[in-house]
Parts: sequence; C-alpha cells; structure tokens
Amino acid sequence: MKDEGFGSGSLLLSFLLGGVVGAGMALLLAPQAGEETRRKIKELADDIKDKTNEYINETREKVTAAADEGRGYYDEKKSLVKAAIEAGKDAYEREKEKFAKG
Repeated sequence: MKDEGFGSGSLLLSFLLGGVVGAGMALLLAPQAGEETRRKIKELADDIKDKTNEYINETREKVTAAADEGRGYYDEKKSLVKAAIEAGKDAYEREKEKFAKG
C-alpha cells in the first residue's frame, strides 16, 4: 500500500488551525480593554469563518468536477462494453446459424 502522507488540503488546514490558535493566544494574553479584546476575537472568528467557507466551497467544486469526470468516463466505457457485447451476440448468432445449416 502506498503512503502518500498529508495532502495539500490537510497541510493548509493545519497551518490555518495553527494560525488561529496563535492569534487567539496573542489576543487573550495582550494587555488591552475587554471590549477591544472581544471585538478583535469576533473579527478573527469572522475571518476564520470566511476562510473556512471558502475552503469548503473550493473543495466542493473539486469533488463535483472529479465526480462529473468519473461519470463521463464510466458512461463512455459502458457504451463501449455494451457495443462489444452486442457484436459478440451477433457473431454468436451468425455462427450458430452456419452450424445449424451445416
């Protein structure tokens, strides 16, 4: 089995999570008024939410595109197999008739 390691998506998510934790700690430990800290935390949370939604949408688009591509490939191969089966049936029937006439 091939070990591929971490994908670019999980690497990006790890960096994003690390940045969030670091920024959160900096906000909580920095000396400032409580109202200002809450405002900064809300801005940070909104920014994280936006970036997460963007990442989810990009991933959804990639998965949808891959599924569509796979579906097209499947339909193409299915029609080729169906045509081969029909050709085999026709050849069988012709040979069967030749053998019966004898």
